[in-house]
Amino acid sequence: MAQPPRFSTESRQRLFIPVTRETLPRVSEKYPFLYLERGRLEVDDSSLKWIDAEGNRIRLPVATIAALLLGPGTSVTHEAVKTAAAANCSLCWVGEDSLLFYAAGHTPTANSRNLLRQARLSAHPEHSVSVARAFFARRFPDADLKDKTLQEMMGMEGLRVRTLYDEKARQYNVGWKGRSFTPGSFELSDVTNQILTAANAALYGILCSCVHALGYSPHLGFIHSGSPLPFIYDLADLYKGELCVDLAFSLTLSLAGEYNKYAVSEAFRRRVLDMDLLARIPEDIESLIGEKVARRYRQ
Repeated sequence: MAQPPRFSTESRQRLFIPVTRETLPRVSEKYPFLYLERGRLEVDDSSLKWIDAEGNRIRLPVATIAALLLGPGTSVTHEAVKTAAAANCSLCWVGEDSLLFYAAGHTPTANSRNLLRQARLSAHPEHSVSVARAFFARRFPDADLKDKTLQEMMGMEGLRVRTLYDEKARQYNVGWKGRSFTPGSFELSDVTNQILTAANAALYGILCSCVHALGYSPHLGFIHSGSPLPFIYDLADLYKGELCVDLAFSLTLSLAGEYNKYAVSEAFRRRVLDMDLLARIPEDIESLIGEKVARRYRQ
């Protein structure tokens, strides 16, 4: 699957780059999403046109793009929304580099193949547990999960995460009293917990953008339930240890007890680029609930 263009680690540490003619996809490809910021999206002769902050005008081959991620400083005309809808291109409103996800507009004629497959797997008790088992197998590659219930696997995961926290605290010589977060009171947590909370939120934003762009639903999960974004939380657990947990403990001492959102954001972006997260997410989703997986469960 083609991936959106991104900055290299040699340049500014950004997940996405501004659109230029050189970075647009060929008509023979279809990008899952394209990120835009600081500009205006409008229509010119029934085609979408992007006008950036410097006045450059670029036509967008909207029929080859599954979703447009609209970042800070963007505006969009009514006609542009209609044109995107006619081309089955979803619109998502996100924070810078999609580190926060605000809302999404879906076209009424969009292809629902991925969503229907996800819904069938999620609604079937046995199939849902089988998919959950595949998620857990990523974190427990040497464990025999064949006869484990969802509750037993969640217990194993809880122990794994607590052990990981303790290991990282020892590795980076950080005092650790456990995970603590009070909604609406971010500043009351210690620096390590603040970094964890911020990094997790940024990861959720990236995952929401990818899930929407690929035609899945963040609301149909296989492990988590009773929350607004269960599928996002299912996916996030695949990456949190490598991305968020290690980042939080490795940065704590360098911040000297004072949370610095710019340092955290920069370090987070660098890690996302280094681990090639934007390429891994579509591949992981496809391997866990894609068409080949669904065929195994058909009766």
